[in-house]
Amino acid sequence: MSRAAVLTGLGTYVPPRVVTNDELSRTMDTSDEWIRSRTGITRRHWAEPGTATGDLAVEAGERALKSAGSGDADLVVLATTTPDHPCPATAPDVAARLGLDAVAAYDIGAVCSGFIYAMASAAGAIAAGIAERALVIGAETYSTILNPEDRTTSVIFGDGAGAVVLRAGDPAEPGALLGHDLGSDGSLKDLIIVPAGGSRRPSAAADASGARPAETYFHMEGKPVFRHAVTRMAASSRAMLDRAGWDPESVDRFVGHQANVRILHAVADQLGMARDRTVVNLDRVGNTSAASIPLALADAVAGGLLTPGDRVLLSAFGGGVTWGSTALVWPEIVAD
Repeated sequence: MSRAAVLTGLGTYVPPRVVTNDELSRTMDTSDEWIRSRTGITRRHWAEPGTATGDLAVEAGERALKSAGSGDADLVVLATTTPDHPCPATAPDVAARLGLDAVAAYDIGAVCSGFIYAMASAAGAIAAGIAERALVIGAETYSTILNPEDRTTSVIFGDGAGAVVLRAGDPAEPGALLGHDLGSDGSLKDLIIVPAGGSRRPSAAADASGARPAETYFHMEGKPVFRHAVTRMAASSRAMLDRAGWDPESVDRFVGHQANVRILHAVADQLGMARDRTVVNLDRVGNTSAASIPLALADAVAGGLLTPGDRVLLSAFGGGVTWGSTALVWPEIVAD
């Protein structure tokens, strides 16, 4: 009998510090109205100095394992753009801190598509018999790579973590991932990038005042990213719906990467799906990159927007550029 990856636990965490649009307007040339009208964001959470991505990942991972009713997992996959160190990967440390000794653990760097990629990777391991239970985490501390003088990026991103537990199960049962559609286009890598810090351009030293060079900060070309995000997420979603045998009208909830409310609505429009089926929580947490989809899922569960038996479509677009989608029938689950 074929094995499927079945979602059985969901947990999230955001740092306690809330940063409002009004607070940002006091330090840069922006306003609450400007941010709301362009992104739909009203506030976001930023980690305090000294708090790393791994810390958020551990919190979300613990909650997901509790939600699943067991602290066991034999695989940890962490999707992040902001690892604790360039080397080593953050996932093994997260696994150790969760008491998951000697399990396979690795990072995935697909930026905002990272959580979809991580779920596909874990699902493949489960299907191949490599793992029985996988903890998949998306965690980010984007506040550590944002240029405080760049209003086009600093107002958008927030910090947070979300995690799911996947177990081996039957492809026909609720919670089973019904396949994946993944893609990339490396010719567009400069649209979303931190130019320095890798082997192509090692990080430059700060100047005498301690200021970081501009190339060490996150950079994004907003207009082309918007256009490609809508096009790629819509096409990937269609491919995933075809794989699942679903019509767009039969989808109860569309949970897209929480980048911009206009992107989410544009994708829904292209799919011929009612906008009110789109889950939106970016107004309260901002764009949390690889953490955004699990955070949105947990928010939808808490708000009663996602109930057992609902057909759910997930889709994301991120740096690389990368994109991906998956789908499932929502199971009986209590998010923590």
